[in-house]
Amino acid sequence: MSKNPHPTIDPTKMGLGRSIAVLTSGGDAQGMNAAVRATVRVGLYTGAKVYFVHEGYQGLVDGGDNIRPATWESVSMMLQLGGTVIGSARCKDFRAREGRMKAACNLVKLGITNLCVIGGDGSLTGANQFRTEWSGLLVDLVKAGKITEEEAKKSSHLNIVGMVGSIDNDFCGTDMTIGTDSALHRIIEVVDAIATTAQSHQRTFILEVMGRHCGYLALVTALACGADWVFIPEMPPDDGWENHLCRRLADQRARGCRLNVIIVAEGAMSRDGKPITSDQIKKLVTDRLSFDTRTTVLGHVQRGGTPSAFDRILGSRMGVEAVMALLEATPDTPACVVSLSGNHAVRLPLMECVQVVRQHIYNSHSAVFLMCRSFENNWNTYTLLAHINPPDVKSNINVAVMNVGAPCAGMNAAVRAAVRMGLIQGHNMLAVHDGFDGLAQGQVEPITWTSVSGWTGKGGSVLGTKRTLPAKILEDISLNIAKFNIHALVIIGGFEAYMGGLELVQAREKYEEMCIPMVVIPATVSNNVPGSDFSIGADTALNTITSTCDRIKQSAAGTKRRVFIVETMGGYCGYLATMAGLAAGADAAYIFEEKIAIKDLEMNVVHLVEKMKTTVKRGLILRNENCNANYTTDFIFNLYSEEGKGIFDCRKNVLGHMQQGGTPTPFDRNFGTKMGAKSVLWITDKLKQCYRHGRIFANTPDSACVLGMRKRALTFQPLADLKGDTDFEHRIPKTQWWLKIRPIMKILAKYDIKLDTSERTDMEHVIKKRSPLGM
Repeated sequence: MSKNPHPTIDPTKMGLGRSIAVLTSGGDAQGMNAAVRATVRVGLYTGAKVYFVHEGYQGLVDGGDNIRPATWESVSMMLQLGGTVIGSARCKDFRAREGRMKAACNLVKLGITNLCVIGGDGSLTGANQFRTEWSGLLVDLVKAGKITEEEAKKSSHLNIVGMVGSIDNDFCGTDMTIGTDSALHRIIEVVDAIATTAQSHQRTFILEVMGRHCGYLALVTALACGADWVFIPEMPPDDGWENHLCRRLADQRARGCRLNVIIVAEGAMSRDGKPITSDQIKKLVTDRLSFDTRTTVLGHVQRGGTPSAFDRILGSRMGVEAVMALLEATPDTPACVVSLSGNHAVRLPLMECVQVVRQHIYNSHSAVFLMCRSFENNWNTYTLLAHINPPDVKSNINVAVMNVGAPCAGMNAAVRAAVRMGLIQGHNMLAVHDGFDGLAQGQVEPITWTSVSGWTGKGGSVLGTKRTLPAKILEDISLNIAKFNIHALVIIGGFEAYMGGLELVQAREKYEEMCIPMVVIPATVSNNVPGSDFSIGADTALNTITSTCDRIKQSAAGTKRRVFIVETMGGYCGYLATMAGLAAGADAAYIFEEKIAIKDLEMNVVHLVEKMKTTVKRGLILRNENCNANYTTDFIFNLYSEEGKGIFDCRKNVLGHMQQGGTPTPFDRNFGTKMGAKSVLWITDKLKQCYRHGRIFANTPDSACVLGMRKRALTFQPLADLKGDTDFEHRIPKTQWWLKIRPIMKILAKYDIKLDTSERTDMEHVIKKRSPLGM
């Protein structure tokens, strides 16, 4: 980020006298509508005219009614819709210069010189070619008498900004493309459904997912469901894989597993370049092992359904950044694509990204880790957990795993990964039931490889969890650490896990038994653990809130003139309320971190009164449970009801513990799996460092850490070092990255606020972004 050379510019005036067109092209992807909605509303917010281009490039060529003005109301109720409302089409006409001339003529006649394209690499390549030829196209149009010299002069330069909509996550330079997370939701829903029937009959299931050139969907699915094998185009299996696969499936059955799952990307191939098909694998397993085997080809199911909360937020953020990039562009600015790097929106040169993608297609293996920065970490974690058997020789190290705090989806995936990675390292793994209470009471037992089978898809906490902190039971805890000879501790949980870890570290002065390596893995729907941008479980809770708000808005749309006030969990942390507000299209989200006064409530009521005069006669207000002790949910409901008399009705919903339940989302399964595995690898290294004179002794600050995601990497930070960034009274970190994107929600809800443009995103380069993400 760098300072804008024109920091005093009013963002609501940036687009005056300018026009922006938005189109979706190529294959559809869930979340495209969120990007379209944000582009339209932020474009209008800047004072620009905004146009829909229906049916992609074909609509650009055909013109007429295909290019229509967009209004604030015209993008209402789009967030929860899959596909693309403005349509997409393959367009041969645009590939020819004559077709591009027609498209240019249509844009010039409407005064449109800013084009936002949402699509895959082919769509973005077409956009860049269009921009490169623009001057020549105008010259030809003037010669042909289609446009005047004056019109050509007014439209002398075309700005292009792209957003990548692709379920395959097959574009270089971005951590995630719009639609990928939603596609994973569809796949995991099918995997969960298949698992129940397959276990009933002891079956092997082969699931074929999309991914002609990129195996991201297949790989993450395999990691998220604990598949026995995955075939992806980037990593062809070694010669003789048939024997290895059959041996693995047989070993799993011998261990008592009733279900075998094999994931195949549609573009999977062998080392000699021959396709590996699901039918081929089925025949192999049936002939050699006589297993009852079934094949499911998902096809376009993966593109369908409502977009996930992540894709709605991603599309919304990308749309905002795309408009800013268009309006800040100069004739010398290369066409860019808006991408996601960790928690930040970045701009990358469009053609630089496309060239790397094309290189990947023609040389898959060499470019695999450029495609998405999480690929290498995903692959390494999967191969460790799936293809390496526990050694015969044990290390005589005992590692205990426990859950602390409120239960959340994804906890079990983290436990499973920690247990299996520990066994692979040769350790003895111990399960502690019911948190610190269980450790104090000796509720400790060995946990095996098969004990954790099928845990990735289970919600809640199988081990059991409690909120009790260890300070008052340290004596009993130290005795049981000694009794069970525990050499290291993995604590998976929320703020209580962090606090408990701190108390154990502080107790090292008195209890030598506490001088063992410890790692805290953040797992809480509140996402309030210091040291990590994300916590396991928060994504599942966010999707639960978002889907509930969708139903509520649908109810309001049917009855008209209704405002819903919804209370979310989160303690004092406003993460869930804010992100759900952005994903569900809320009119406001009240949180503790952003103080509210009666004038704010009054402003929101006025906003809703004005909204009821439009065609969008419904409102949604989210309130974090502890945002204000006096402005309670009941108070706000009563205030809105009184002020809205005769204009709108009010209803309230307290979502409660449903936010903690349910099966974990693909993100939480994947995140939990990698966090669990990485924690034990760290512990293994730390134990080697702490081994002195025949025993383990760890008392340095870096021997007790929080494993968290920071921007784009999983990092270990000493518990003691995080105290300075912690508000212990309110149980939240003092700095929270997501607060910076709150203004987006207000702008998209049509509040008269100023977007801070004093900092802008510089154009970055793909070559600098080759380091793999730790997520």
